[in-house]
Amino acid sequence: MGILVTGSAGFIGFHVVKQLLEQGFSVVGIDSLSDYYEVKLKIDRNNILKGFSGYDFSQVDICDLEGLAQIFKHRKIDKICHLAAQPGVRYSIQNPFAYQKANNEGFLNVIECTRHYGVKQFVYASSSSVYGGNKKLPFSEIDTVDAPVSLYAATKKSNELVAHVYKHLYGINAIGLRFFTVYGPWGRPDMAYFAFTRAILADKPIKVYNHGNMKRDFTYVNDIVGGVLAALEYSGQCEIFNLGNDRTVSLEDFIAYLEKYLGRQAIKQMLPIQPGDIPETWADIDSAKKELGYQPKTDIKQGLELFVNWFKNDYMNLNAQLQGAKS
Repeated sequence: MGILVTGSAGFIGFHVVKQLLEQGFSVVGIDSLSDYYEVKLKIDRNNILKGFSGYDFSQVDICDLEGLAQIFKHRKIDKICHLAAQPGVRYSIQNPFAYQKANNEGFLNVIECTRHYGVKQFVYASSSSVYGGNKKLPFSEIDTVDAPVSLYAATKKSNELVAHVYKHLYGINAIGLRFFTVYGPWGRPDMAYFAFTRAILADKPIKVYNHGNMKRDFTYVNDIVGGVLAALEYSGQCEIFNLGNDRTVSLEDFIAYLEKYLGRQAIKQMLPIQPGDIPETWADIDSAKKELGYQPKTDIKQGLELFVNWFKNDYMNLNAQLQGAKS
């Protein structure tokens, strides 16, 4: 079976592809290798995947419809896992057109190719950010999500609407997964846990928004991968699933765990909440448990310890080797 994964060199994409390859699937991976964050990290992830014989990679931008069509035309694709997107809430305020292009135009290109080339299973990444300023906790898939508070969230809600239309008109089994604050090894440097780790080790201040009064449903990447792979096999009627850890962690506790595993104290710069931020997220995962058999297993302490070990032993060593080669 051939599975197309967009954003295959991205954080979640890398882990999904690696798991699929280890299970013996053939994977067609595409990624633009954009410079939104350090490209070397994407290349390093991709080089690991290239070590598997079942991995067929092409550097293609999902906004390039003709390039996408060539991939669909010349590869055997049975299912699609669409993870490529322009991420980040705060970045969307300064660069709105990047989100319109990648998340709206790019999404439409991928699902149009899905339709034209007869692929029926289409799993795609949505986001917990679609819940916007909802006050009811935990967030449930049946909640109204008509009031996003960031452009990023609005594009993800748009994706869900378009997927629903394509399911209705063309019979595509389109399944959206609302990810809740995914973290872990090989993660994104723009995310708080990665930026905090880097700053704490360098004895630089970390920016603590809303004066630390934030809570997140942090979800370890391997747990997310389990949900994604289950969705690729799902043939039921549900169209949207929350994938979270079903518990919240305060930002203050989160920082304390990082300090413990890093063996250093953070220098905290307390700041007000930023435009587009949500004070608290918490996923109701009952539907994912029932329909997908989804069951997160990694708590925040274990997950952060695994991340810190990777950061110290792999990421820092890779960068040290690069600096040594340059000198």
